[in-house]
Amino acid sequence: MISLILRYTAKAIAAFIALTLVLVVAFKWLPVPVTATMLMDENGITKDWESLDNIDRNLVSAVIASEDQRFCQHSGFDTEAIEQAMRENLEGGRIRGGSSISQQTAKNVFLWQGGGYFRKALEAWFTFWIELVWDKRRIMEVYLNVAETGIGTYGAEAGSQRYFGHSAARLSRDEASRMAAALPSPKKRSVKNPGGWLARHGNRIERRIGIVRRDGLDACVYN
Repeated sequence: MISLILRYTAKAIAAFIALTLVLVVAFKWLPVPVTATMLMDENGITKDWESLDNIDRNLVSAVIASEDQRFCQHSGFDTEAIEQAMRENLEGGRIRGGSSISQQTAKNVFLWQGGGYFRKALEAWFTFWIELVWDKRRIMEVYLNVAETGIGTYGAEAGSQRYFGHSAARLSRDEASRMAAALPSPKKRSVKNPGGWLARHGNRIERRIGIVRRDGLDACVYN
């Protein structure tokens, strides 16, 4: 009986690994058609996949400035950001996460929203593989196409059209910063008319765009 259980367990693990590799390799080249988050969204889906060539660099710089300033330096996991988030959360105040853009991409493409150790373990698994198989430019391209940018709205192009009435190919620094500021909570944070803390946060991101460019923090996406 035990040997039978072990045999089936081994087959299940092998099948999971094979499926992981097939999906990761396929999405290295192909657009992600739909995600679990999109399918579970009660507000429907509005999306429009665009090559990174058609997404303004201001948005790339803004999300790096806002969410993952060591995106070009780490291999999927920013241990410094994780440790800092843990310290700040223990001290109280605004709860923040320490997930890298790579981790968020892995979660958005292959998994579902929400917490739990099991999902976090799967997130780490898929993060390892996309960092190994994809390059940073592809990770950023996929992230900016599957991230939720508003209620029922997914991707930079759909978000730009919704909020600004034009293509993501020509986002100003102000527009890119407002989109980046809203990304962590797109159903609650306003892009068009942010106020209070959110407006100040967007202004901080806009100022950091210059630092990202100056220090080459987005260089791995473009070199």
